[in-house]
Amino acid sequence: MNRIFSAVLLLAFPPVFAQDIPTLKGPVVSMAPAPVITVQQGKSGTVPLAFRVVRGFHINSSQPKSEFLIPTALKVDATTDIVIGRITYPAGKDMSFAFAPDEKLNVYSGDFQLGVMVRPLRSVQPGKYIVRGNLKYQACDNAACYPPKQLPVSFQVRISKAPPRARKNPAQSPHR
Repeated sequence: MNRIFSAVLLLAFPPVFAQDIPTLKGPVVSMAPAPVITVQQGKSGTVPLAFRVVRGFHINSSQPKSEFLIPTALKVDATTDIVIGRITYPAGKDMSFAFAPDEKLNVYSGDFQLGVMVRPLRSVQPGKYIVRGNLKYQACDNAACYPPKQLPVSFQVRISKAPPRARKNPAQSPHR
C-alpha cells in the first residue's frame, strides 16, 4: 500500500521534484592543454595547469571559508617513476552572492592556474610520460550550488637524461 501511495505522489507532483534538483548542461570547468615541460632525471619542475570556469558560475576555492563548502582539489595519480610534489593553488576571490548576501565566499571564477611540482627519480628512463588525475570542484551560480563534479586531468612530462655525476680526482700527493 505504501508503494502505491508513493508512486501516486511521484506521478501527481513530478514538476515539484524536478524543480528541486537543478541540473547543469555541459561542464562548468574546462582545462586548457598543458604544456609539455622537460625535467632532468632527479631534478624537479613545475607543470602549470590552466582552467576556466564558465561565465555565470564560480567554484569554491581550495580554501573555502566554511567547513560546509567543498574545496576545489586536484588529486594526481602517483606514478612509480615520477614523484608528485606540492600542488600550488591561487588565492580565491572573496565574493558575495544573492543566496547568501551577508556572507563572503572565497571562490574561483573565470581563468585560474594551478602548479604541480614533479620530480622524476634519477633512475627513470628518459622519454615522455603521461600523468593523470582529477580536479574535484563544486560549481555554483548566483542562485544555487550543484553536486560536486570531477574533471579528468592529464599532462605530459618529458624526462631528459641527467648529466653524468662529477668525479672527484684522487688526492694528489704534494711529493712526486
